Amino acid sequence: MVHLHVNKRVTRRPPQIMRSCIHDHFHLAPSQEASQSFIGVNYGTIADNLPPPASTASLLMSTSIGKLRLYEPQPELVAALAGSNISILLGIPNGDVPNLASSPAAAASWAAANIPTTVPVSAISVGNELLNSGDPTLAPQLLPAMQNLLAALPAGSTTKISTVHSMAVLSASDPPSSGAFHPDLAGSLDPVLDFLHQNGAPFMINPYPYFAYASDTRPETLAFCLFQPNAGRVDAVSGLTYTNMFDAQLDAIRAALDAKGYGDVDIVIAETGWPYKGDADEAGATVDNAKAYTSNLVAHLRSQAGTPRTPGKSVDTYIFALYDEDLKGGPESERSFGLYKTDLTANYDAGLSKSGSTAAPTILTPSPPQSTLQPSRGATPTGFCQTTAAVPGSTQGRQVPLSSSCYIPAGAVPRRADAGTWQLVWFGVLLCMAMVAGM
Repeated sequence: MVHLHVNKRVTRRPPQIMRSCIHDHFHLAPSQEASQSFIGVNYGTIADNLPPPASTASLLMSTSIGKLRLYEPQPELVAALAGSNISILLGIPNGDVPNLASSPAAAASWAAANIPTTVPVSAISVGNELLNSGDPTLAPQLLPAMQNLLAALPAGSTTKISTVHSMAVLSASDPPSSGAFHPDLAGSLDPVLDFLHQNGAPFMINPYPYFAYASDTRPETLAFCLFQPNAGRVDAVSGLTYTNMFDAQLDAIRAALDAKGYGDVDIVIAETGWPYKGDADEAGATVDNAKAYTSNLVAHLRSQAGTPRTPGKSVDTYIFALYDEDLKGGPESERSFGLYKTDLTANYDAGLSKSGSTAAPTILTPSPPQSTLQPSRGATPTGFCQTTAAVPGSTQGRQVPLSSSCYIPAGAVPRRADAGTWQLVWFGVLLCMAMVAGM
């Protein structure tokens, strides 16, 4: 069940209809065409054909990408990026968290061995989607590991210590203003939130509008997920109108943080992306849709329009992923998120090349929105994302899988094979209902 929550620190604003999404999302001043620090990319390594580090560094420097997320230390690639002005979000695999939590000395040893001095490290992520990883023994060790690692940073370091979450940490997100964290996660999550607040570190999360569309494949939903012209969906509580799923997901996260009293904690989108290829039953996994989502997302970020809840505020966003990863299991889409093939050719133009012009908005022609009500769970049709399964950790300490229309996280296929084992975790049936236009 999705519960509506009153947010503690919400500034209510009158209903407003956003201007043309083409104007708001895709206006780009000439001075903004250079590299932007808030546009990043993920470097996944589940492949046996990755280019040499020097080639990857050259590719990145030919783009306007300003940040690179690594899921684990990559010393050779980091060395190749020296002098590039590309900063690193450095990841620590979940399997390494217990060691970091074991003692300050263990964290100091890790920091000395793995934090580079030749490339700026904007943040270190202690684990990836750890609270929903399926291993309940890790959650109590997350905060101690973060604390030990913070203490191990060199004096004067500006590197932030955080962790990356899946959208499954939310218990409610429909409408966005009702965003709230799972109460059963409070014992582990609340201390982490306080740690972020005390140390000026961001809350990192992985939203994927692609999975929202996969659960509701009507044309108007596709337009909503791809930042394309659509009727918009109204948050009846806040009165705000949303024209894309990315903003709706981001504002649900913001509402959850505000409800906990952490309005000062910034959000970082650690992963988001769209597959350009999929199996026959994977709706929407096409080159055209991947190009539309990614190029329109990039333009939306560059416009600095922000979201309806936080207008004019840019958010650091890491696109998944730089390359295809041919060794992943699961459906074809999991091996088809790359902006580039491993031969360094682009799968599509995302508007990130420095040498080329900024990609124009990618607009497909959706069918007219349906005027009839869609089935809902016994009430008014809704247009955003809902959690549809039990909360995690509620059955004798065992992780209970979650499902929702926007909660198929990166953890569905782990980015690194801890102890050489891969596990495909899917979170059940997806649900996403569209609101009636004008509601």
